[in-house]
Amino acid sequence: MAYTKDDFLTDLAIYSTGAVVGIKNTGKFLAYAGRKGINLGFTGARRAAPSVTRGIGSLIRRNPAIFAGLTIAEAYRMGLLDEPIEQTQEFIGEGIETLQETVVPKATRPRRKTKFNRAVSAGMAAVRKSKSFGKAGKINNAKRAFSAVTKVASKVNRGKKVSAKGVSGTIARAVRRILK
Repeated sequence: MAYTKDDFLTDLAIYSTGAVVGIKNTGKFLAYAGRKGINLGFTGARRAAPSVTRGIGSLIRRNPAIFAGLTIAEAYRMGLLDEPIEQTQEFIGEGIETLQETVVPKATRPRRKTKFNRAVSAGMAAVRKSKSFGKAGKINNAKRAFSAVTKVASKVNRGKKVSAKGVSGTIARAVRRILK
């Protein structure tokens, strides 16, 4: 499916809204708009090229002697390319008008944490306070600690038996407060 002017305008509205509202990760918006802008540049060039070539062709047919030794830069300086340039500017102006008419998308709110994720967070906090995976306030093997917390939280969630002693008991007590 081709990337159309309307697609670009929608993407640009989303980007502009993100920049105005000040959503974090504006760099992602910039990268996205840059990629989409490149696509619009190709589309705009593809649409503008035929009218520019028709305009230049008609000028050459009317005045072949004038264009015999002219480059495009010289023709531009002489004002012979004004008509094709105006057509291109009209095309861009229509796009800007359409952009101004587009509706601003509503802001999305952050996703809410699930009960299980809150329970795992509480379990990790309990592990951090205990001396089980390093001294209190530090965790020396976070991967192993997280694995233990998720396993205990899963067992509690499914209603299975969990040891009341050691680190498993500490985690289970913290997790049960959330998963009741």
